[in-house]
Amino acid sequence: MALGGALLPPFHQPTAAAINEAYHPPGMKGLRGSHPGSNATAHTIAFRQKPTWSAPKLAAETYDLVVVGAGLSGLAAARFYQQQHGADKRILILDNHDDFGGHAKRNEHSIDGQQLISYGGSQTLVEPLHASPILHALFEDIGIDLSLFDAGFDRGFFERHNLGAVTYFNAEHFGQDQVVRHPFCNYYNYIEGLPGAKLSDEAAVAAAPLSAKGKVQLLRVLKSGVHSLPVSPELRDEYMESHSYYEYLTKTLGVDDESVLRMARHSGLDWSNASTEILTLAEAKESGALGFAPVPVYDPKNPYIYHFPDGNASVARLLVRSLIPEFGSARAPSDVLLKHFNYDLLDNRNHAVRIRLQSTAVRVSNIDSGVEVFYRTAGQTHRVSGKKSILACYNTMVPFLCPDLPRGQRAALSELVKVPLVYTNVVVRNWRALKKAHAGFVYTPSAFHSYFMLDFPVSFPGYHFSESPDDPVVLHFSEALIEPGLPPKAQSRAGRGRLLATPFATIERDIRQTLAGALGEYDFDPGRDIAAITVNRWPHGYAYTYNPLFDPEYDQGEAPHERGRMRFGNIAIANSDAG
Repeated sequence: MALGGALLPPFHQPTAAAINEAYHPPGMKGLRGSHPGSNATAHTIAFRQKPTWSAPKLAAETYDLVVVGAGLSGLAAARFYQQQHGADKRILILDNHDDFGGHAKRNEHSIDGQQLISYGGSQTLVEPLHASPILHALFEDIGIDLSLFDAGFDRGFFERHNLGAVTYFNAEHFGQDQVVRHPFCNYYNYIEGLPGAKLSDEAAVAAAPLSAKGKVQLLRVLKSGVHSLPVSPELRDEYMESHSYYEYLTKTLGVDDESVLRMARHSGLDWSNASTEILTLAEAKESGALGFAPVPVYDPKNPYIYHFPDGNASVARLLVRSLIPEFGSARAPSDVLLKHFNYDLLDNRNHAVRIRLQSTAVRVSNIDSGVEVFYRTAGQTHRVSGKKSILACYNTMVPFLCPDLPRGQRAALSELVKVPLVYTNVVVRNWRALKKAHAGFVYTPSAFHSYFMLDFPVSFPGYHFSESPDDPVVLHFSEALIEPGLPPKAQSRAGRGRLLATPFATIERDIRQTLAGALGEYDFDPGRDIAAITVNRWPHGYAYTYNPLFDPEYDQGEAPHERGRMRFGNIAIANSDAG
């Protein structure tokens, strides 16, 4: 972090002579996402510690708009403002991270002379064909042609290489290392072309390292489903919205084997963000949790193919290019995908739009002429003013930035607790072991991550996904951290604390042990075959989803996110939380 801070030029020195090509956040390894230090200032405020900040510098910087948050929401808000009010309007975008894009994070890796690009957060454009006209207009404005993905996503890749879904049982929790080719987790269904099970339920259960009782119960779960619910078909939907998955497992099916409950707890975790006792049956079915028949999770007319090699980081880069034309004028997204951005151009006094990284807003207030914004960077406090401000940051932080908000609005914003999330990218020198194991998706109910998978097979002009098992490739690991036994928001808070307290070395060790256990018999050697690891941790990850088991049914306009996003004078509130 000290090195990163030293490499980033101060905001008041954006001259050509200050250009530093060495500063390139996408290429950094280790703990990324909300990297160490990125939330330190915000936590000082939120934990009500007494700040020891220097007095703000009063140098007058004035803007038409000040945006807090350089994620997709903040960047898009700046672009909409620019479209409506003119490209000459002065806009400042502040962000506490060392890179723009928010959760749309880009990871780059150079291995054996090849460049690999992967995503560390916001993954894919979900059902874009059903998107609003506003979003389609934005796509057109920044140069996204959805037809590019039809050719870019290799839908036949997994089937062509006979890569299906497997479950890896580790020795620590299940007594022995065992890989079973059967989709106990149905989450893989969104991956285009991934083959299904190669074993019957009976054969897969027989191969699983479970006790005799566990095998009986697992088979009972796999053979059950909505037809097993103790309610008539006409009442089934209401029942599934008002009863938990845990109740279904333990009371309806009589499951009490800890190994089976562990598998169920992790089976739909990344999709649902919830443990079994707070997961409704309806959401368990949608997420493909253990015991529900595989169903496509998306409209077949909106296949899960709208994915850049760096996920939605390309969307963020296209937005930055539109806001700051000095980044280039070419319209092809592939040009931005391969472009090495010069970060000094983000905060140049000669540009109408300036993006200031490693700068944490600490106070946003309405004043007679507009807004006043205080922020912290490099150990100093600065002040800027603007006509308007958009807070496109984590909404639960907004009451600390704007303590003058009405009490009810502050309370509503405080309810929007995000789910902690980890997206880890592991670069391996080849994927021969996965080929031998016929594994494209590996469900890991006993590891730190719930699953890992071969990265999406996406190619764009000038960038080609690995076709040969002898080539390097990225393995994507994912986990939503939960603490079973607690209500939803308490689970997220506890999981966040656990994530922030987990060092990189602990996660790295678990990854190496998992890959050795799952693929060791196929000649995978972690010491030899792992080339790089990037852990993207998001203590404030997925936006809060209302849970009918715990939350009331709100009237139109009365839900916390709706009450929380009300405009406050010259201050507007955005971010995924507001939706």
